[in-house]
Amino acid sequence: MGETDTSSPSRRSSRQGPGEILLGVISDTHGLLRPEALEALHGSDLILHAGDIGGGEILTQLEKIAPVVAVRGNMDRGEVARSLADTQVVEVGGILLYILHDIASLDLRPDAAGFAAVIYGHSHQPEVREEGGVLFFNPGSAGHRRFDYPITLGRIRVKEGRLRTEVVSLEEG
Repeated sequence: MGETDTSSPSRRSSRQGPGEILLGVISDTHGLLRPEALEALHGSDLILHAGDIGGGEILTQLEKIAPVVAVRGNMDRGEVARSLADTQVVEVGGILLYILHDIASLDLRPDAAGFAAVIYGHSHQPEVREEGGVLFFNPGSAGHRRFDYPITLGRIRVKEGRLRTEVVSLEEG
């Protein structure tokens, strides 16, 4: 499926190579969009928000960087909740991605449906795994700290039908 690495925005460039599409992946902002998150997402061709956005102003700020595809999270309320679907399908570089907030609500077989990846949030914990040839990617939480979980977001680089994931720490050190 590809390689995975963990890095901080100061140590890795968000710039993509030739023929590469860079996806910024963020979740669980809960109304807080950190300057470090904006910096880490800079250079993205598309931003995917896996829910618990916390308000339309978050999406407006992200749209200043790149087009945004977002889904509704269980904590989203009001206008932002009414304007978003529970799931989204995105085609990028000839591959299909399925986006939802809570992986527990996945009600299809992503491999049988032709998805290369499932993008999700909710747990506030980053996770990268492959199952049945499908990438499962949770960028963690970029918003308020929950318990002792890290503050992170993700990147997916798409090139020639391959996905390369990266979990980016938004914390110093």
